[in-house]
Amino acid sequence: MPWRTILASVGTVAAALLAYVLLREMTRIIAWLVVAGFFALVLSPAVDWFVRRLHLRRGVATSVVFFTGLVLILAMLTAFIVPVANQVRQFADQLPQYVEDARNGKGPAGDLIKRYNLDEVIARNQAKIQDAITGAGAPALDAVRSVFNTILAFLTILVLTFLMLLRGPGICAGAVTLFPPRQRKRVRMVSADAAKAVSGYMLGNFLISVIAGVATYVMLRILGVPYPEVIALFVAFADLIPLVGATLGAVPTVGLSFIHSTTAGVVALVFYIVYQQFENHVLQPSVMSRTVSVNPLAVLVSVLIGVELFGFLGALLAIPAAGIIQVIVRNVYDPETGRFKREPTVGETEAPVNRVDGDG
Repeated sequence: MPWRTILASVGTVAAALLAYVLLREMTRIIAWLVVAGFFALVLSPAVDWFVRRLHLRRGVATSVVFFTGLVLILAMLTAFIVPVANQVRQFADQLPQYVEDARNGKGPAGDLIKRYNLDEVIARNQAKIQDAITGAGAPALDAVRSVFNTILAFLTILVLTFLMLLRGPGICAGAVTLFPPRQRKRVRMVSADAAKAVSGYMLGNFLISVIAGVATYVMLRILGVPYPEVIALFVAFADLIPLVGATLGAVPTVGLSFIHSTTAGVVALVFYIVYQQFENHVLQPSVMSRTVSVNPLAVLVSVLIGVELFGFLGALLAIPAAGIIQVIVRNVYDPETGRFKREPTVGETEAPVNRVDGDG
């Protein structure tokens, strides 16, 4: 065997191994780029609207849309975090009284201690409890490190999103030049079709989540369940997750309603059963009627893959990613003949690209 062939084979294997190592080491950066690109794709229509309708410069329009979205996100987080922090502080202030009542056998904690002789259990295992408290420093340090990494990732994604919005047209134009001249028009139109599907889906999903949160707030306010704002905001966030989001938001809400009163719990349970039927059969078809419709099996598979790769954000990105793939396949592949289309199409009507004016 010639040495040239041997060296080429060894070089190919080494290059593949190096590429794998680099890809594995850059997984976090790739994830940040994907998330930032997704957010930029969602916000891009708003920036384009300001540029086209109000004749603002790209930089000014990007700043307006970006900082408006950032303020809305911070406002929602504040509305969720502040009541929780107040409850934690109130509990910390009342903790000495709870401990004193428990020692004297008063209150719910005192009753539990008397009933199950917990004071004797604590006395027998005091050394183990002390060791557990002493060893809690490492998990606490890991938690602090995790919070720091999350803040770093959040800030990095924000900067990447802003830059992608600002330089989006230039990036897209540069990417299109990588294709042969005769295919550039096709690439632009199919890409615009995919971007429209993603933006429409996210806008519809956000609208449905807002409706779920508002309906939950009204229901809890009528029932008198405490902190309806926090619970409603949690339901709205959870409802962003495809398929299981509404259930994830309903379970703790119904549980907290039962803690408040049995009547409130039963009413909340019935409310969510009725509302989920309304959301699945009325809201979803109505709001999503102008966006890409993804096969339910593809939705489930994409959500599972997204959660495994990127967690909560992966669940949010899963269906739009599946929608993009479906749009691309629909426009370039003909399932009836089992072959690629000679002339790619665009849109749900599958109009031939060359018959659509996409240069503007």
